[in-house]
Amino acid sequence: MANETETAAFDASRLDWGKGDGLLPVIVQDADNLRVLMLGYMNREALQATLAGGRVTFYSRSKQRLWTKGESSGHVLELVSLTSDCDDDTLLVLARPHGPTCHLQRASCFPQAPAAFLSELDVLVAERERARPQGSYTTRLFEEGVRRIAQKVGEEGVETALAAVAQDENALLGESADLLYHLIVLLRARGLSLADAVAVLRQRHAAA
Repeated sequence: MANETETAAFDASRLDWGKGDGLLPVIVQDADNLRVLMLGYMNREALQATLAGGRVTFYSRSKQRLWTKGESSGHVLELVSLTSDCDDDTLLVLARPHGPTCHLQRASCFPQAPAAFLSELDVLVAERERARPQGSYTTRLFEEGVRRIAQKVGEEGVETALAAVAQDENALLGESADLLYHLIVLLRARGLSLADAVAVLRQRHAAA
């Protein structure tokens, strides 16, 4: 869902529409894992439609009209936030994709676009929590409940600390990976996400 405070405060009047004959390039990133999804263009009307409707809308140069991403496929881009660059002639959109962004059924129009893996793992854990597929270790953890998951986090924390003082780097990395995974599962079991924990770190950093 779009951050209504951010989008309402966005000042479109400062944008430099002249450089591109009324069109601004728009870079779209996945709001959860920061993968670059696509590049499109907006005119004033497309920007207004995006801000008003909460679904990313472009101006299609080939169709010569406004085009809301996913209008035929259903794979819409749900607006989260929108900012402009230092010259106010390029837009950066953070969005949550509902299905593949690329017409080739890929997550991104850039096949090798990197993403934050921990965020991807967090999304996968959330999907496991909803679907509970049989045979999944993550499903088993959720079904055992918060206490068992918390116990696992405690065990992995101790094993990580022991590896740090008594084992080699590979052992420490392996235990650290186990700890991070089980912590993500614990957060999700309590209705929280990794992003929520990161937000706390960001607030602390800003206050430091």
